Parts: sequence; C-alpha cells; structure tokens
Amino acid sequence: MKRILALLLCCLPLLSAGILHKYYVSVTDINYNAESRSIQIIARYFTDDLDLLLSERYGIKAGLMTDEESAQADFFIEKYLKTKFRIYLDGELQTFEFLGKEYDSDLTKCYLEIKSIDPGSYSSIRVENEVMTELFEEQKHITHIKFPEGKKSFLLHKGNDKALLNF
Repeated sequence: MKRILALLLCCLPLLSAGILHKYYVSVTDINYNAESRSIQIIARYFTDDLDLLLSERYGIKAGLMTDEESAQADFFIEKYLKTKFRIYLDGELQTFEFLGKEYDSDLTKCYLEIKSIDPGSYSSIRVENEVMTELFEEQKHITHIKFPEGKKSFLLHKGNDKALLNF
C-alpha cells in the first residue's frame, strides 16, 4: 500500500502538468464596414493574461473583471495595444480608436475602429501583432481579415508577427 501511495505521489506532478497546461492564444477579427466606411476590429484576449500583462508592463493592479477594476485599465489597454498592434493600408500606418472592452466568460473583447476608409482606395492591408509575445513566448494570434476585395486567416506568433493581404 505504501508503494502504491508513493508511486501516486511521484506521478501526481506529471499528471497534473497535462491538466494545467495553458494555451496562449488570441483571436482578432478585422472587417471592413462599407456602411460606416471604417475598419472594425474585435480582439479577444484571455482576461487573466491581459491582467498579468498590465501588471508586468505598467505596474498597475488592473483587477480586470472584478469589482475592484482600476479606473485606468482602459487607458493602459489602449496604450499597450497602440504599441503592439498595427494596421497598414498600402504601407501607411493607420490610427485606430479604442472604443472599449467587454467581458465574455474568461475573455476580454477589445473593440477598435479605423474611421474614414474609402472603399477601393487601397490595394493591401498589413497587420502586425506583437501583443503579449514579450510575456508569453508561446503566444499565438489567429487573425481573420475580411474586406470586400478578399478575405484570409493567418496564424501569427513571435518571429512571424506580420500578415499581408493584397487585393
């Protein structure tokens, strides 16, 4: 009996490692909206990862998705995204507006928008996504781009953080 108990205690860390394995992935949808003449972006991040990132990078206790959420959380999320997430049309960097965020289960959905985009006035879109890669080496970004001229999905990660769609 003691041998079985000892064996179980030795194997427990190995068994729990598979159960506790964490995936670092985000999903970003980038769509052109003809009615509003804008590029609308929804980026989904695991809330606990985003909270940790804000703490590590800016030293704030954001408390995302809690009653004690920092009043500065949106400010720092926007600041961070503007340094790590970029969109170019025909090689020209576009400025996005951070519209806000909402929580969906364990995800934080960030809403971004690039306004005043004339349809057909561009021949390519390039996305650069380095969000969270400095904190999580395994971070992956599933990126869906949908424009009237074409659509494509990309898997971006550290070392391959750029996607290009030519029309």
